[in-house]
Amino acid sequence: MEPEPHSDSLIDLASAPLLLDVSSPELLLGLLAIVLLLGCSALISGSEVAYFSLTYEDFKELKAAESVNGVRILKLTEQPRRLLATILISNNFINIAIVILSDFVLQNLLLPGTFEQWSLTILGWFTTPNALQVARLGRFISFLITVAGVTFLLVLFGEVAPKIYAKLNNKRLALLMAQPLSVLLAVFRPFSMLLVGSTRLIERRLAHRSPSANTSREEIDEAIELTVRQEQGARRDIDILKSIVKFGDVTVKQIMRSRVDVVAVDFRVGYHELLALVKESGYSRIPVYENDFDNVAGILYVKDLLGHLNEADGFEWQELIRTDVYYVPEAKKIHDLLKEFQQERLHLAIVVDEYGGSSGIVTLEDIMEEVIGEIKDEFDDEVEVVYRKIDDYNYLFEGKTLLNDACRIVGIDTNTFDEVKGEADSLAGLILEIQGLLPKADSTITYESYQFKIVSVNKRRIEQILFTLPKN
Repeated sequence: MEPEPHSDSLIDLASAPLLLDVSSPELLLGLLAIVLLLGCSALISGSEVAYFSLTYEDFKELKAAESVNGVRILKLTEQPRRLLATILISNNFINIAIVILSDFVLQNLLLPGTFEQWSLTILGWFTTPNALQVARLGRFISFLITVAGVTFLLVLFGEVAPKIYAKLNNKRLALLMAQPLSVLLAVFRPFSMLLVGSTRLIERRLAHRSPSANTSREEIDEAIELTVRQEQGARRDIDILKSIVKFGDVTVKQIMRSRVDVVAVDFRVGYHELLALVKESGYSRIPVYENDFDNVAGILYVKDLLGHLNEADGFEWQELIRTDVYYVPEAKKIHDLLKEFQQERLHLAIVVDEYGGSSGIVTLEDIMEEVIGEIKDEFDDEVEVVYRKIDDYNYLFEGKTLLNDACRIVGIDTNTFDEVKGEADSLAGLILEIQGLLPKADSTITYESYQFKIVSVNKRRIEQILFTLPKN
């Protein structure tokens, strides 16, 4: 228990003058240090907004300028987690220093006994104070002024104002802070690495324990159905949302056009024969091969022929072929391929199998149709997927029809046959996976409640299939 000071000391406190002691050089240095640290806090806090609000166009300008600070910015943003950790650590060290210095300045700015005198005055309004009450209230007032004052300064000048400025002048501030942040990144490297490693560990633990991490595709599809099923035109919205959900799992093989359906031209054909093929196909890009489709020499852009429409049959159109052929494997995910198409500014790629042979082509339109459905322009006269709807439960398809397209046409989930389709991407391939051999005509294959009747078949492939839905 603290000893209670004599009552005479309370009288001394009440009569003590409230004078500021500004003669100390340490006090002046402390005030100057607080101002400098507030400026540093403002710059570092603003850097967080400045760096993480840079746009793609800003990065393009920085790359084009090739300035020293521009290169530093590009290097810093290559490791966003480390950059953010460094900014937060630096800001915390500065804020702690400001709090400590503020307490030192406040204790030396006022003469000894000032807080106790204030306490004595406040307590005197309500009761007759004793020395212990005065001492405790004095310490509380000192703490309150330090915390409240420093918090106000830090929030206003160290957070709000610099972040508003950084939002409006992000590129300028990023260039200004490029070198200081590079130095801080090196100085605080051990701390930032420890912080980044800890956050990643926590993320993995939370992702492992979180129930949403194990949400199945079926649960997501049900959630989509419940969310939009009451809206007008909901069926199309539902299909698009489901397609977006599964977009990352679709492979090139599932959407490509197989080589038997590809319109391609031999390198040696005459010019007039080429023009006839171009006119008949209506395509803007045509693969050109030598001997067979496994040896694709390049891609012919039909627009390159526009200036040569009146040439003789001996015209060397082969000089117009673009040889920068883009090859992709069958197993590539289409969301990765879409990014590559965007980066390389391409619309068509040759799909190769595991042995290096050409198995077909895939286009940008094929990828987009996987999300938004079939895209038709003014030159599309007929339906790309050939089928005939007999009634609400029976559909006649060609065997080569893609399984995803058939499922969409009959109105069932495209994941319905995932357990049995294996590597198949067409209806005929699905039948072969289920049956294990080439079925005979008029035979019926059943999977769960779905029936597939073989309408026509030759020695090499299944030609037509009657797809029957369950009536429930």
